[in-house]
Amino acid sequence: MTLCLWASHANAGRPLAVDDANVNEKGAGHVEVWVARDSNKINTWNVAPAFAPVEGVEIGVSYAKARKHGNAEQAIQAKWRITPSQENGCNVASTLGTVHEKTVGSSPYLVGILTCNSALGAVHVNLTRHNPKNEKNYTSWGVAFEREMGGVTPHVEVFGDDTGKPTVQFGAKTEIAEGLQLDATVGRDRQNKANVFSLGFKYSF
Repeated sequence: MTLCLWASHANAGRPLAVDDANVNEKGAGHVEVWVARDSNKINTWNVAPAFAPVEGVEIGVSYAKARKHGNAEQAIQAKWRITPSQENGCNVASTLGTVHEKTVGSSPYLVGILTCNSALGAVHVNLTRHNPKNEKNYTSWGVAFEREMGGVTPHVEVFGDDTGKPTVQFGAKTEIAEGLQLDATVGRDRQNKANVFSLGFKYSF
């Protein structure tokens, strides 16, 4: 769930589930709203605003609620861009956050993020350590590639954890008005042998 919630609360933003190593500029922010259907055919609504109060640091929160089942989940995180972003080259970032569910408690996580940009596109790599309450710690990972093609930016990504088969996902985003992005994904959860998808918006300010 953490990967779905923090699909990237950064400049790459929706619809990537794999985060990038960039943050909003100081004084800028965005709000993402999307619905995602998981491998159990449950629709979950998500709202996730983020804001950069100082240079290189972005604070984000989120709220996720399945339409008919389950408790709501809230999350908060701080993301630090450790090295400057480069148009041709790599930079790194780190995110520290926690997800809270009423009947479960808080589950902290720490993410290491690498982004490499080139004329061919951008590659993002994530490695996340999860510490769920009353459960065994585990590690998740993700790799994504995206490339701008005119007014549309498609991507492909693979992500999973150390105990199961990964999910493969394709998606695209496009700006439909100034500061307003429309995005969507479709993928295959290979662990549960089921299709997944999402549809959302991102408003930048």
